[in-house]
Amino acid sequence: MNQLHPKAVWLFRLKAYVPLAFAGIWVASIAFQFFRFLSASSLGDLSSIGLGLILAFVFYILFVISVAEIYARMSYNRWLYEFNADGLKFENGIIWKNYASIPYERIQNVEIKRGIIARMFGFSSMEIETAGMSRGFGRNRRYHSEGYLPAIDMNGAEKIRDYLIKKIKSTYKGQQGM
Repeated sequence: MNQLHPKAVWLFRLKAYVPLAFAGIWVASIAFQFFRFLSASSLGDLSSIGLGLILAFVFYILFVISVAEIYARMSYNRWLYEFNADGLKFENGIIWKNYASIPYERIQNVEIKRGIIARMFGFSSMEIETAGMSRGFGRNRRYHSEGYLPAIDMNGAEKIRDYLIKKIKSTYKGQQGM
């Protein structure tokens, strides 16, 4: 099976930073309120409380970086795809694995997308749209087609699109001749 573009790790890393950053902002606001309470009630020495908060912040930053790195590596290593005689087969997921096979007969459109991050790192994302299913309206509220490949080499994406279009046309011609 094929893996994604090697720089796809950065894409997964950025996806991990966003929720961890929001959690950090939430924790920092609680810590700030706690610090204000302690300084107003004079229950503690301000310098030791400030030092404790700075150390907690440093440890949180290190935690965020390590979790994002682990998530990125695991996501990259577990996102595989393959084109066989029957269709596209792919698998992904860390805890909940997703195994899917999309027959060529169901493919209707192949779309290549290149956002700013993808252009910076030299890859494209592909949406392989099918007749009958879309996924991605769950947790993250983003639409992705059933055949979503997040990071493919730019030249490889063009070759995959051409290959799939030929397969779609040959399947369509075979169905018309019946």
